[in-house]
Amino acid sequence: MGLIDYLKGQFLEIIEWTDDSRDTLSFRFADEDKEIKNGAQLIVRESQTAQFVYLGQFGDTFGPGKHSLVTDNIPILSTLKGWKYGFNSPFKADVYFVNTRLFTGNKWGTSNPVMMRDADFGIVRVRAFGTFDFRITNVPLFLKEVAGSDHHFRLDEFADTMRSRIVSIFTEALATAKVPVLDLAMRYSELGEALLPIINPITTGKYGIEITSFVLENASVPPEVEAAIDKRSSMGAIGDLNAYVKFQMAEGMAKGGGAGAPAEMAMGFAMAQEMMKSTNLNAGGATPPPLPGAAAAAPAADIMTPAQVAQTLGVTEADVVASLEAGDIKGKKIGSAWRVTKTALDQFLAQ
Repeated sequence: MGLIDYLKGQFLEIIEWTDDSRDTLSFRFADEDKEIKNGAQLIVRESQTAQFVYLGQFGDTFGPGKHSLVTDNIPILSTLKGWKYGFNSPFKADVYFVNTRLFTGNKWGTSNPVMMRDADFGIVRVRAFGTFDFRITNVPLFLKEVAGSDHHFRLDEFADTMRSRIVSIFTEALATAKVPVLDLAMRYSELGEALLPIINPITTGKYGIEITSFVLENASVPPEVEAAIDKRSSMGAIGDLNAYVKFQMAEGMAKGGGAGAPAEMAMGFAMAQEMMKSTNLNAGGATPPPLPGAAAAAPAADIMTPAQVAQTLGVTEADVVASLEAGDIKGKKIGSAWRVTKTALDQFLAQ
C-alpha cells in the first residue's frame, strides 16, 4: 500500500493555478519534478490561458475550462514527443498560466526628450507621459518576446521591460501620423485615440499584447517653442491688430484722461502711414525708368526687416513678427528671417 501511495505521489493528476494577486501576468506551474499522468485534469479559470512548453518549443494552448490531458486533446505536444499511437505513460512538460484580463492604469513616459520633425518649428525636443491599458492576446508570442522563462512574471517587471519599447512605439507613431507640435502641446487629450490605430498593430505583432487605451496626459516642448505657441494663440485671440488698437484707443478715450498707450500706438500708426505716403510721393518722381529687358522687382530700399517695420510703426519687433505669422502683415519668410515690402506695409496701414 505504501508503494502505491508513493507512486501516486510522483504523478500530477490535477494542474491548476489559483491566483489571488492583481499584478501577475504569467506563472509557470510548479511541478516539483513530477510527471503528468495520462488523463490528468487541467483546470483553466476565467481570464486565464494555459500554455504547454516542451524542450523550449510551444505546444498546445488551452482556454478556460476543464480539460483531460489525453492524446486527442494535445495533438501538438503528441507530435513534439513523437507519440504515434497515443501515450499511456506519464510525461514531463512545462505549463505556463497566463493572465488575459485587462490591466489598467499602466504608466509610460519619456525619460529623455525625443526628437521629432515639425513643419513649423523644424527639429523639436519633446517630453511626454501618460497611461495605457492592455491585455495579452497572443500567449506564445508574449512568453517568447516579453516574459521569457520567468517562473513568475509581474507587472513591475513588465513595466521595466516595456517602458522603452512603448516610448519607441509612441515616437514611431508620431512620425507616421505627422502630428504638428502645436497639436501635440494643445490637443493631447485627443491625440491618444488618434495614435491608437497606429500603435496597436505594432504591439500586437511584436509582443502579443493589445493596447485598449492609450492616454497622453501631458507633453512638454522647449521654452522657445512654448513662447511661439503662446504668441500665436494671442494673435488668434486678438484677430485684426489694427481694429484691436482702434478699439483700445476708443475705450481709453471713453474712460477719460486720455487714451494712454493705445492712443499713442494708434497715433504712431497714423504718423507712420503719412510718412509712408510722403515717402512714396517724393520717390515717385525721382525713380528712374527700368532698363529695357530688366525684370520687374522691388528695389532693395523698398524691402524692410521686421526691426525696420517696428521702428516705423513705433511697436516692438516681436509684435511685428507675430502679425507676420498671423498673416495680418503680408511678408516673405526666407529661412528663419522675415522680409516686408513697403507696399505690403501700406496695405496693412490702409486697412
